Amino acid sequence: MDKSLGQRVTRAPQVRPTKITGKEPTRELLRDKFPAFAGRQVREAYQLMRATVEQKCATVLTLSGAMTPAGIHGSCLIPLIERGLVDLITTTGANLYHDAHRVIGHAVHEIDPASGDLALRKARCIRIYDLAFPEQALLDCDRVFSAMIRKPDFQKRMTTAEFHRLLGKEMAQLEKALGVKEPSLLSTAYRHKVPIYVGAVQDGSIFLNVVKLKALLGDEFRCEIDPIADVFEMSALQHYCQQKLGKRLAVWMLGGGVPKNYTLQGEPLLGQIFDIPTRGFDIDVQICVDVADNGALSPATAAEGHTWGKTSAESVQTGSVYCRADVTSVLPFITHALMSDPKMKKAGLRLNDQRAAAVAILQAQVDKRRKKLLASLDFDGV
Repeated sequence: MDKSLGQRVTRAPQVRPTKITGKEPTRELLRDKFPAFAGRQVREAYQLMRATVEQKCATVLTLSGAMTPAGIHGSCLIPLIERGLVDLITTTGANLYHDAHRVIGHAVHEIDPASGDLALRKARCIRIYDLAFPEQALLDCDRVFSAMIRKPDFQKRMTTAEFHRLLGKEMAQLEKALGVKEPSLLSTAYRHKVPIYVGAVQDGSIFLNVVKLKALLGDEFRCEIDPIADVFEMSALQHYCQQKLGKRLAVWMLGGGVPKNYTLQGEPLLGQIFDIPTRGFDIDVQICVDVADNGALSPATAAEGHTWGKTSAESVQTGSVYCRADVTSVLPFITHALMSDPKMKKAGLRLNDQRAAAVAILQAQVDKRRKKLLASLDFDGV
Protein backbone atom coordinates (compact mmCIF):
# COMPACT_ATOMS: atom_id res chain seq x y z
CA MET A 1 0.00 0.00 0.00
CA ASP A 2 1.28 3.48 -0.90
CA LYS A 3 1.21 5.21 2.50
CA SER A 4 2.44 8.51 1.07
CA LEU A 5 -0.51 8.66 -1.31
CA GLY A 6 -2.90 7.87 1.50
CA GLN A 7 -1.38 10.64 3.60
CA ARG A 8 -1.80 13.13 0.76
CA VAL A 9 -5.46 12.21 0.53
CA THR A 10 -6.14 12.52 4.24
CA ARG A 11 -4.29 15.84 4.43
CA ALA A 12 -6.22 17.35 1.52
CA PRO A 13 -9.06 19.81 2.24
CA GLN A 14 -12.26 18.20 3.47
CA VAL A 15 -15.60 18.63 1.69
CA ARG A 16 -17.70 20.07 4.52
CA PRO A 17 -19.71 23.02 3.19
CA THR A 18 -21.84 24.86 5.73
CA LYS A 19 -25.47 25.83 5.22
CA ILE A 20 -26.31 28.59 2.78
CA THR A 21 -28.22 31.32 4.62
CA GLY A 22 -28.82 33.75 1.77
CA LYS A 23 -26.76 36.43 3.49
CA GLU A 24 -23.35 35.36 2.17
CA PRO A 25 -21.48 37.56 -0.32
CA THR A 26 -20.88 35.89 -3.68
CA ARG A 27 -17.15 35.53 -3.09
CA GLU A 28 -17.88 33.54 0.09
CA LEU A 29 -20.20 31.21 -1.81
CA LEU A 30 -17.51 30.60 -4.43
CA ARG A 31 -14.89 30.00 -1.77
CA ASP A 32 -16.87 27.62 0.47
CA LYS A 33 -19.88 26.16 -1.35
CA PHE A 34 -18.40 24.82 -4.62
CA PRO A 35 -16.41 21.78 -3.47
CA ALA A 36 -16.55 19.33 -6.38
CA PHE A 37 -17.02 18.59 -10.07
CA ALA A 38 -17.92 21.53 -12.33
CA GLY A 39 -18.61 23.65 -9.27
CA ARG A 40 -15.04 23.18 -8.14
CA GLN A 41 -13.83 24.27 -11.59
CA VAL A 42 -15.83 27.49 -11.23
CA ARG A 43 -14.34 28.06 -7.79
CA GLU A 44 -10.79 27.46 -9.04
CA ALA A 45 -11.34 29.76 -12.02
CA TYR A 46 -12.41 32.51 -9.63
CA GLN A 47 -9.44 31.87 -7.34
CA LEU A 48 -6.97 32.08 -10.23
CA MET A 49 -8.60 35.26 -11.52
CA ARG A 50 -8.17 36.73 -8.04
CA ALA A 51 -4.54 35.65 -8.04
CA THR A 52 -4.12 37.39 -11.41
CA VAL A 53 -5.22 40.67 -9.86
CA GLU A 54 -3.31 40.21 -6.61
CA GLN A 55 -0.10 39.55 -8.54
CA LYS A 56 -0.79 42.53 -10.83
CA CYS A 57 -0.31 40.35 -13.91
CA ALA A 58 -0.49 41.64 -17.45
CA THR A 59 -3.86 40.15 -18.32
CA VAL A 60 -5.08 39.13 -21.77
CA LEU A 61 -8.77 38.33 -22.23
CA THR A 62 -9.89 36.25 -25.20
CA LEU A 63 -13.53 36.32 -26.24
CA SER A 64 -15.35 34.14 -28.75
CA GLY A 65 -18.98 33.29 -29.36
CA ALA A 66 -21.88 35.73 -29.46
CA MET A 67 -21.02 37.42 -26.20
CA THR A 68 -21.97 41.02 -27.03
CA PRO A 69 -25.43 40.14 -28.37
CA ALA A 70 -25.90 38.24 -25.10
CA GLY A 71 -24.88 41.35 -23.16
CA ILE A 72 -21.88 39.80 -21.40
CA HIS A 73 -19.72 42.78 -22.38
CA GLY A 74 -22.04 45.19 -20.60
CA SER A 75 -22.59 43.13 -17.48
CA CYS A 76 -19.08 41.73 -17.04
CA LEU A 77 -16.33 42.84 -19.41
CA ILE A 78 -16.74 46.60 -19.27
CA PRO A 79 -16.75 46.64 -15.44
CA LEU A 80 -13.59 44.48 -15.43
CA ILE A 81 -11.87 46.85 -17.89
CA GLU A 82 -12.88 49.87 -15.84
CA ARG A 83 -11.30 48.24 -12.76
CA GLY A 84 -8.02 47.85 -14.67
CA LEU A 85 -8.29 44.04 -14.65
CA VAL A 86 -7.97 43.58 -18.44
CA ASP A 87 -4.94 44.89 -20.34
CA LEU A 88 -5.42 43.39 -23.83
CA ILE A 89 -8.32 41.76 -25.67
CA THR A 90 -8.42 39.26 -28.51
CA THR A 91 -11.87 38.63 -29.92
CA THR A 92 -13.90 38.11 -33.08
CA GLY A 93 -15.07 40.80 -35.46
CA ALA A 94 -18.63 39.67 -34.77
CA ASN A 95 -18.44 40.63 -31.09
CA LEU A 96 -17.40 44.16 -32.03
CA TYR A 97 -19.91 44.51 -34.87
CA HIS A 98 -23.01 43.30 -33.03
CA ASP A 99 -22.08 45.48 -30.06
CA ALA A 100 -22.94 48.52 -32.19
CA HIS A 101 -26.62 47.58 -32.63
CA ARG A 102 -27.64 49.00 -29.27
CA VAL A 103 -25.50 52.12 -29.74
CA ILE A 104 -27.56 53.17 -32.77
CA GLY A 105 -30.89 52.32 -31.19
CA HIS A 106 -31.56 48.70 -32.16
CA ALA A 107 -32.53 46.23 -29.43
CA VAL A 108 -31.61 42.57 -29.15
CA HIS A 109 -34.58 40.44 -28.08
CA GLU A 110 -34.99 37.11 -26.24
CA ILE A 111 -36.93 34.57 -28.31
CA ASP A 112 -37.79 30.90 -28.37
CA PRO A 113 -35.02 29.16 -30.38
CA ALA A 114 -37.77 27.00 -31.91
CA SER A 115 -39.57 30.05 -33.31
CA GLY A 116 -39.09 28.87 -36.89
CA ASP A 117 -36.18 30.07 -39.00
CA LEU A 118 -38.07 30.09 -42.29
CA ALA A 119 -40.67 32.43 -40.81
CA LEU A 120 -37.94 34.58 -39.21
CA ARG A 121 -36.23 34.96 -42.57
CA LYS A 122 -39.48 36.06 -44.20
CA ALA A 123 -39.89 38.59 -41.39
CA ARG A 124 -36.32 39.77 -42.01
CA CYS A 125 -35.19 38.90 -38.50
CA ILE A 126 -31.80 37.47 -37.57
CA ARG A 127 -31.51 34.68 -34.96
CA ILE A 128 -28.54 33.85 -32.73
CA TYR A 129 -29.87 30.80 -30.88
CA ASP A 130 -32.35 32.39 -28.42
CA LEU A 131 -31.65 36.01 -29.39
CA ALA A 132 -33.03 37.93 -32.35
CA PHE A 133 -33.07 41.38 -33.94
CA PRO A 134 -34.36 42.91 -37.18
CA GLU A 135 -32.12 42.67 -40.24
CA GLN A 136 -32.32 46.46 -40.39
CA ALA A 137 -29.89 46.53 -37.47
CA LEU A 138 -27.25 45.01 -39.74
CA LEU A 139 -27.96 47.39 -42.60
CA ASP A 140 -27.76 50.42 -40.30
CA CYS A 141 -24.55 49.17 -38.69
CA ASP A 142 -23.04 48.69 -42.13
CA ARG A 143 -23.74 52.32 -42.97
CA VAL A 144 -22.23 53.49 -39.68
CA PHE A 145 -19.04 51.45 -40.00
CA SER A 146 -18.63 52.33 -43.68
CA ALA A 147 -18.85 56.04 -42.85
CA MET A 148 -16.25 55.62 -40.11
CA ILE A 149 -13.78 53.54 -42.11
CA ARG A 150 -13.92 55.92 -45.07
CA LYS A 151 -12.47 58.76 -42.96
CA PRO A 152 -8.86 59.96 -43.56
CA ASP A 153 -7.41 58.43 -40.37
CA PHE A 154 -8.21 54.95 -41.68
CA GLN A 155 -6.44 55.37 -45.01
CA LYS A 156 -3.26 53.49 -44.14
CA ARG A 157 -1.83 50.02 -43.58
CA MET A 158 -2.19 48.99 -39.94
CA THR A 159 -2.66 46.26 -37.36
CA THR A 160 -6.05 45.21 -36.04
CA ALA A 161 -5.22 46.92 -32.75
CA GLU A 162 -4.77 50.26 -34.53
CA PHE A 163 -7.88 49.64 -36.65
CA HIS A 164 -9.99 49.00 -33.56
CA ARG A 165 -8.42 51.91 -31.68
CA LEU A 166 -9.61 54.20 -34.45
CA LEU A 167 -13.06 52.57 -34.46
CA GLY A 168 -13.21 52.92 -30.67
CA LYS A 169 -12.45 56.63 -30.97
CA GLU A 170 -15.20 57.05 -33.57
CA MET A 171 -17.63 55.00 -31.47
CA ALA A 172 -16.91 57.08 -28.37
CA GLN A 173 -17.72 60.26 -30.32
CA LEU A 174 -20.90 58.70 -31.72
CA GLU A 175 -22.05 57.58 -28.26
CA LYS A 176 -21.49 61.06 -26.90
CA ALA A 177 -23.43 62.64 -29.77
CA LEU A 178 -26.34 60.21 -29.31
CA GLY A 179 -26.35 60.45 -25.51
CA VAL A 180 -25.74 56.72 -25.14
CA LYS A 181 -25.55 55.75 -21.46
CA GLU A 182 -24.25 52.20 -21.86
CA PRO A 183 -20.95 52.31 -23.78
CA SER A 184 -19.74 49.73 -26.26
CA LEU A 185 -16.78 47.43 -25.81
CA LEU A 186 -14.96 49.34 -28.56
CA SER A 187 -15.32 52.74 -26.94
CA THR A 188 -14.53 51.42 -23.45
CA ALA A 189 -11.31 49.79 -24.67
CA TYR A 190 -10.40 53.02 -26.46
CA ARG A 191 -10.88 55.13 -23.33
CA HIS A 192 -8.83 52.75 -21.18
CA LYS A 193 -6.19 52.23 -23.90
CA VAL A 194 -6.77 48.47 -24.10
CA PRO A 195 -5.67 47.07 -27.49
CA ILE A 196 -8.17 44.85 -29.29
CA TYR A 197 -6.83 42.24 -31.73
CA VAL A 198 -8.94 40.17 -34.11
CA GLY A 199 -7.03 37.20 -35.52
CA ALA A 200 -9.54 36.42 -38.27
CA VAL A 201 -10.57 39.98 -39.05
CA GLN A 202 -11.82 38.99 -42.51
CA ASP A 203 -14.39 36.70 -40.85
CA GLY A 204 -16.64 39.51 -39.64
CA SER A 205 -19.12 42.07 -40.91
CA ILE A 206 -16.98 45.10 -40.06
CA PHE A 207 -14.41 43.84 -42.54
CA LEU A 208 -17.11 43.15 -45.13
CA ASN A 209 -17.56 46.90 -45.22
CA VAL A 210 -13.83 47.31 -45.85
CA VAL A 211 -14.26 44.97 -48.83
CA LYS A 212 -17.24 47.00 -50.03
CA LEU A 213 -15.37 50.29 -49.84
CA LYS A 214 -12.38 48.87 -51.69
CA ALA A 215 -14.60 47.55 -54.47
CA LEU A 216 -16.45 50.86 -54.76
CA LEU A 217 -13.58 53.34 -54.34
CA GLY A 218 -10.60 51.44 -55.71
CA ASP A 219 -7.22 53.11 -55.17
CA GLU A 220 -8.87 56.04 -53.43
CA PHE A 221 -9.53 53.71 -50.49
CA ARG A 222 -6.26 52.77 -48.79
CA CYS A 223 -7.39 51.13 -45.54
CA GLU A 224 -5.51 47.85 -45.20
CA ILE A 225 -4.88 45.34 -42.42
CA ASP A 226 -1.33 43.99 -42.15
CA PRO A 227 -1.49 40.43 -40.72
CA ILE A 228 2.30 40.13 -40.41
CA ALA A 229 2.58 43.31 -38.36
CA ASP A 230 -0.45 42.20 -36.34
CA VAL A 231 1.11 38.96 -35.11
CA PHE A 232 4.49 40.63 -34.52
CA GLU A 233 2.90 43.47 -32.54
CA MET A 234 0.84 41.26 -30.25
CA SER A 235 3.81 39.01 -29.56
CA ALA A 236 5.90 42.13 -28.95
CA LEU A 237 3.44 43.28 -26.28
CA GLN A 238 3.68 39.92 -24.51
CA HIS A 239 7.49 40.18 -24.57
CA TYR A 240 7.31 43.82 -23.45
CA CYS A 241 5.10 43.00 -20.46
CA GLN A 242 7.39 40.21 -19.31
CA GLN A 243 10.80 41.72 -20.02
CA LYS A 244 10.34 45.49 -19.88
CA LEU A 245 7.56 45.80 -17.31
CA GLY A 246 8.56 42.71 -15.31
CA LYS A 247 5.00 41.39 -15.28
CA ARG A 248 3.73 37.85 -15.10
CA LEU A 249 1.40 36.98 -17.99
CA ALA A 250 -2.15 35.78 -17.41
CA VAL A 251 -4.78 34.80 -19.94
CA TRP A 252 -8.50 34.56 -19.27
CA MET A 253 -10.05 32.61 -22.15
CA LEU A 254 -13.80 32.93 -22.58
CA GLY A 255 -14.61 30.33 -25.17
CA GLY A 256 -12.13 28.86 -27.63
CA GLY A 257 -11.73 29.41 -31.34
CA VAL A 258 -9.34 31.75 -33.10
CA PRO A 259 -9.09 34.34 -30.27
CA LYS A 260 -7.69 31.72 -27.92
CA ASN A 261 -4.93 30.31 -30.11
CA TYR A 262 -4.16 33.64 -31.78
CA THR A 263 -3.22 34.98 -28.37
CA LEU A 264 -1.24 31.95 -27.22
CA GLN A 265 0.82 31.65 -30.41
CA GLY A 266 2.69 34.83 -29.53
CA GLU A 267 4.88 32.78 -27.19
CA PRO A 268 6.04 30.18 -29.77
CA LEU A 269 6.80 33.08 -32.13
CA LEU A 270 9.21 34.38 -29.52
CA GLY A 271 10.69 31.08 -28.34
CA GLN A 272 10.67 28.85 -31.42
CA ILE A 273 10.73 31.24 -34.36
CA PHE A 274 12.90 34.06 -33.02
CA ASP A 275 14.84 32.04 -30.41
CA ILE A 276 14.11 34.66 -27.74
CA PRO A 277 13.84 33.23 -24.21
CA THR A 278 10.26 33.32 -22.93
CA ARG A 279 8.40 31.25 -20.36
CA GLY A 280 4.86 31.43 -21.70
CA PHE A 281 1.72 32.46 -19.84
CA ASP A 282 1.95 32.01 -16.08
CA ILE A 283 -1.78 31.84 -15.33
CA ASP A 284 -4.22 30.08 -17.65
CA VAL A 285 -7.97 30.28 -16.99
CA GLN A 286 -10.30 28.74 -19.55
CA ILE A 287 -14.09 28.77 -19.49
CA CYS A 288 -15.39 26.82 -22.47
CA VAL A 289 -17.78 23.99 -23.34
CA ASP A 290 -15.48 22.20 -25.80
CA VAL A 291 -13.81 18.89 -25.02
CA ALA A 292 -10.14 18.08 -25.41
CA ASP A 293 -10.24 14.67 -27.08
CA ASN A 294 -11.56 15.74 -30.49
CA GLY A 295 -9.17 18.63 -31.06
CA ALA A 296 -11.85 21.31 -30.76
CA LEU A 297 -10.21 22.82 -27.70
CA SER A 298 -6.65 22.91 -29.09
CA PRO A 299 -4.37 23.73 -27.40
CA ALA A 300 -6.72 21.89 -25.10
CA THR A 301 -5.22 22.47 -21.70
CA ALA A 302 -2.38 24.43 -20.19
CA ALA A 303 -0.39 21.18 -20.10
CA GLU A 304 -0.84 20.63 -23.84
CA GLY A 305 -0.07 24.29 -24.46
CA HIS A 306 3.13 23.90 -22.44
CA THR A 307 4.44 21.36 -24.96
CA TRP A 308 4.22 24.16 -27.53
CA GLY A 309 5.88 26.71 -25.27
CA LYS A 310 2.62 28.64 -24.85
CA THR A 311 2.27 28.24 -21.09
CA SER A 312 4.84 28.01 -18.30
CA ALA A 313 5.64 24.95 -16.22
CA GLU A 314 4.33 26.85 -13.20
CA SER A 315 1.04 27.36 -14.98
CA VAL A 316 0.70 23.64 -15.63
CA GLN A 317 1.44 22.77 -12.01
CA THR A 318 -0.39 25.44 -10.02
CA GLY A 319 -1.71 28.18 -12.29
CA SER A 320 -4.24 26.60 -14.61
CA VAL A 321 -7.89 25.60 -14.59
CA TYR A 322 -10.22 24.45 -17.33
CA CYS A 323 -13.80 25.21 -16.36
CA ARG A 324 -16.08 23.30 -18.70
CA ALA A 325 -19.11 25.56 -18.70
CA ASP A 326 -21.01 28.06 -20.80
CA VAL A 327 -19.46 31.49 -20.29
CA THR A 328 -22.88 33.10 -19.91
CA SER A 329 -23.75 30.78 -17.00
CA VAL A 330 -20.69 31.42 -14.83
CA LEU A 331 -18.98 34.67 -15.78
CA PRO A 332 -21.63 36.99 -14.25
CA PHE A 333 -21.26 35.09 -10.97
CA ILE A 334 -17.44 35.33 -11.02
CA THR A 335 -17.55 38.98 -12.05
CA HIS A 336 -19.89 39.80 -9.18
CA ALA A 337 -17.53 38.14 -6.72
CA LEU A 338 -14.57 40.12 -8.09
CA MET A 339 -16.42 43.45 -8.27
CA SER A 340 -17.83 43.10 -4.75
CA ASP A 341 -14.31 43.03 -3.32
CA PRO A 342 -12.76 46.53 -3.27
CA LYS A 343 -9.29 44.94 -3.25
CA MET A 344 -9.88 43.50 -6.70
CA LYS A 345 -8.52 46.40 -8.76
CA LYS A 346 -5.24 47.46 -10.30
CA ALA A 347 -3.82 50.16 -12.53
CA GLY A 348 -4.40 49.19 -16.15
CA LEU A 349 -1.24 48.97 -18.27
CA ARG A 350 -2.72 51.16 -21.06
CA LEU A 351 -0.89 49.11 -23.66
CA ASN A 352 -2.34 50.96 -26.64
CA ASP A 353 0.15 53.72 -25.82
CA GLN A 354 3.05 51.26 -25.71
CA ARG A 355 2.60 49.26 -28.91
CA ALA A 356 5.27 51.14 -30.85
CA ALA A 357 7.81 50.83 -28.01
CA ALA A 358 7.08 47.11 -27.69
CA VAL A 359 7.59 46.54 -31.41
CA ALA A 360 10.89 48.45 -31.36
CA ILE A 361 12.18 46.36 -28.44
CA LEU A 362 11.26 43.06 -30.10
CA GLN A 363 12.73 44.17 -33.43
CA ALA A 364 15.99 45.00 -31.65
CA GLN A 365 16.05 41.48 -30.20
CA VAL A 366 15.44 40.00 -33.64
CA ASP A 367 18.21 42.16 -35.12
CA LYS A 368 20.67 40.82 -32.53
CA ARG A 369 19.89 37.30 -33.73
CA ARG A 370 19.74 38.16 -37.44
CA LYS A 371 22.86 36.25 -38.49
CA LYS A 372 21.82 33.08 -36.67
CA LEU A 373 18.23 33.33 -37.85
CA LEU A 374 19.27 33.90 -41.46
CA ALA A 375 21.57 30.88 -41.27
CA SER A 376 18.64 28.77 -40.13
CA LEU A 377 16.87 29.60 -43.40
CA ASP A 378 19.42 27.64 -45.44
CA PHE A 379 17.79 24.42 -46.56
CA ASP A 380 18.76 22.36 -49.58
CA GLY A 381 15.96 19.86 -49.34
CA VAL A 382 15.86 16.27 -48.18
